[in-house]
Amino acid sequence: MFIHFGLYSIAGGMWNGKRVDNGYSEQIFANGPIPAKDYEALAKQFDPEQFDPDAIVALAKAAGMKFIVITAKHHDGFNLFQTSQTSYNAVDGTPYHQDIVKQLADACARGGLKFGVYYSTIDWHHPGGNTYIEGNSNPITPEQEAFNAVQLKELLSHYGPISEIWFDMGKPTPAQSEHFAHTVHALQPQTMISGRVWNHYGDFAVMGDNAEPDVAMELPWQAPASMFPETWGYRSWQERKDLPGKIRENITRLVRVVSQGGNYILNIGPEGDGSVVPYEAQVLRGIGEWLKHNGEAIYGTRKQPFAPLDFGYATVGPHAVYLFVAKWPADHQLHIPGVADTVFGHAYRLGSSQVTTNVQRDGDGVTVSLDRLGMRQSSDNGDTNVDAFMPVVVLPVKGPLRVRPSMVAAAPDGRIHLQPEHAEHYLNYNGEGYEAPATLYKLSWQVDAQAADYMLTLHYKAAAASAKVDLWIDGQRYPLGLGGPDATSQSLRVHRNQKTHPYAMQVELTPSAPFREGMALPVTVQSVELSPTR
Repeated sequence: MFIHFGLYSIAGGMWNGKRVDNGYSEQIFANGPIPAKDYEALAKQFDPEQFDPDAIVALAKAAGMKFIVITAKHHDGFNLFQTSQTSYNAVDGTPYHQDIVKQLADACARGGLKFGVYYSTIDWHHPGGNTYIEGNSNPITPEQEAFNAVQLKELLSHYGPISEIWFDMGKPTPAQSEHFAHTVHALQPQTMISGRVWNHYGDFAVMGDNAEPDVAMELPWQAPASMFPETWGYRSWQERKDLPGKIRENITRLVRVVSQGGNYILNIGPEGDGSVVPYEAQVLRGIGEWLKHNGEAIYGTRKQPFAPLDFGYATVGPHAVYLFVAKWPADHQLHIPGVADTVFGHAYRLGSSQVTTNVQRDGDGVTVSLDRLGMRQSSDNGDTNVDAFMPVVVLPVKGPLRVRPSMVAAAPDGRIHLQPEHAEHYLNYNGEGYEAPATLYKLSWQVDAQAADYMLTLHYKAAAASAKVDLWIDGQRYPLGLGGPDATSQSLRVHRNQKTHPYAMQVELTPSAPFREGMALPVTVQSVELSPTR
């Protein structure tokens, strides 16, 4: 659970009786725009008597959530925790006189949930600090850096174990990003730091708002989602309709993220009095009802290792493959490619293990009949019955799960031609925009290679004289210098290792070791040619 709560919750997307719709409602101070003194005056109204941390923890648990992250400080500079740095906080500067962060941290500890905090490194209230600029990519002044470091020490020292700190925005220098990350880990080494600390000092990547990756991700990643794309903070005039549709939307997003190996964090925006919006609570409870039936396929699983599935998504547990039926196949058959060498037990629908069917071999894959499991297509007419939406089929796995990847085929003469557009792309993902674009650091191909030895030729656009890359063949490193500004190709002999990669030869291209996060491929690859040798 993500919680966006602050002075902006009192405004609720309104100012002087008018709607402010040019941006997120939690940024109404800038979007209004509102004079600083007028916005600061909201602190005198901040008295969220309906804020019930134990009830929020209970709601999160009912939704199947495992941790909570709250906005300790957003861009407006108002602090939900008591801080020595400014009286502009919930304890010293409001009639509420209570530490919201402390209340929620304690409630999470009582309820058995992990607790984390959101922290904005930019601060529109800080003297001599930031004002709004497009994209919120503000430089951090030295004074503001020191201010932030003290507040980070406070948050990591007085609120128990912090599972993650969700840094957001700003354009710190690499030294400032390192300072913030070191400050956190010096006090709590286990705390996960979000990628929006920037300059690749984070422990996990954060996707753009309501976004998911369209490339392979190798580091942990999180997809932040709001109930409505227009806002994260409370908006009084937000249209809240089609409750069953909103529940289905978020179940689908959850499944899609987990099937790709990610972590899903879904936001609520309490009202100014601290109460949870009833619609948002109903959405969370609806997701939780579905998870009561299907959580086995979500928790403790890893991403699907298959080619895209035409019927939906998959996750892999310790002893089973879970298939999520998002689109009913015309032939009522679930086809799973590339698993012909895996031994499966009898398939069944999750929650109905008494009705089973055989898993049938189908070329290089397997097929499961939905009809034989007694499953019928849902009408999807707004039915809130959790059994009717995105059912899960379980394939018990006996022994190891072996997956044949999709492969690039060799020509009749055994030669293999690899193009960048056919590779799996791996990006240094530092966030969405904010003057930190994603860069390519690895290309990876799976190749149907029959020979044991090949002459590999890398074709590329001319590179700097010192450019080097590493070629990896079935996990074996082959360093390669690129030969100066006039060279456009380099060749070397490589060996296939069928023991480590029995189904396909894995060809990967990365920056030269030692690899550091943020390094990009130093050249533009045009093609890779492999010719069998004797």
